[in-house]
Amino acid sequence: MEDCIFCKIIKREIPANIIYEDERVLAFYDVDPKAPFHMLVIPKEHIEGANAITGENSSIVGYIFEVIAKIAKEQGFAEEGYRIVNNCGEKAGQTVHHIHFHVLARRDLGWPPG
Repeated sequence: MEDCIFCKIIKREIPANIIYEDERVLAFYDVDPKAPFHMLVIPKEHIEGANAITGENSSIVGYIFEVIAKIAKEQGFAEEGYRIVNNCGEKAGQTVHHIHFHVLARRDLGWPPG
């Protein structure tokens, strides 16, 4: 998608503070963090959002969770806990229509969320 900010980050048209990258995913720090540690993890394949997950592309979600667990261990907060958030649709707060997962850590995260 040519107007997708995350696709532009993947293509290095927009800079990002990258934490992790491989052939399938990219993880980078959120520019407006809501916790001391706040990253986004995105597939390199453009998928509009959770409603666009199909049998053909669903394996990427499991893989993203593997990457998140790896980063949590490397960053040292896996044991203390963290939150993974995916917003689906505008009323849920999805502002970029490229599926992404927020990972927040290093503070108490209340429940229920906002």
